[in-house]
Amino acid sequence: MSRQFRVASAMCIAASLATILLSTGGSGAKAQDIQIPVAEAPGSSAITVEPRQSVFRPVEQPLPQPERTEPDSVDALPSAASLADLVERTPLPASISREMECLAGAVYFEARSETLAGQLAVGRVIVTRAASGHFPSSYCGVVYQPSQFSFVHANAMPWVDHDNAKWRQAVKIAVIADTGAWKSPVEGAMFFHAAHIAPSWGKIRMARVDNHIFYR
Repeated sequence: MSRQFRVASAMCIAASLATILLSTGGSGAKAQDIQIPVAEAPGSSAITVEPRQSVFRPVEQPLPQPERTEPDSVDALPSAASLADLVERTPLPASISREMECLAGAVYFEARSETLAGQLAVGRVIVTRAASGHFPSSYCGVVYQPSQFSFVHANAMPWVDHDNAKWRQAVKIAVIADTGAWKSPVEGAMFFHAAHIAPSWGKIRMARVDNHIFYR
């Protein structure tokens, strides 16, 4: 086969191929896209791609605050010219905590038949003991400490009718004693006993208030 014939044949084949390419859009048979998963790509390790999470956070509305049922500062109690006036002006809490019930219980069972000053003196003894560092640090701990208060039996105090006027008064006295809104006539006392007994305590006597004698 002569050299001229071979060149002519090659040119014919090239022209035919060009015609085919032009007729198919210049790409020949349409190729399919092939996607290689990230985990299978050369040089890659298995990676779990988590869906992107939105960083949007809704505006948080403040939670409704429960109504306070117990004053916890002196400013929460009204001003008064006398203890009797303060007791009259002090609102009765809708409910009280166990700690305040222990304090009110001590006032009620030890001094409910005495004057308001005598009741407050007993209440302030409980408060002073709890804050002293020498007794349990809670009102219930002070009241239920063994061999301290005669009204406590088997680690429990007697049942109280909470609708009783004397109990409601004891609760108010407990609130006043807890806040320190009114000082007792024997402020700072940590011990007392009934006036009709004479224990040999060897403690510093402060004063007698109604039917109790107080010491520090």
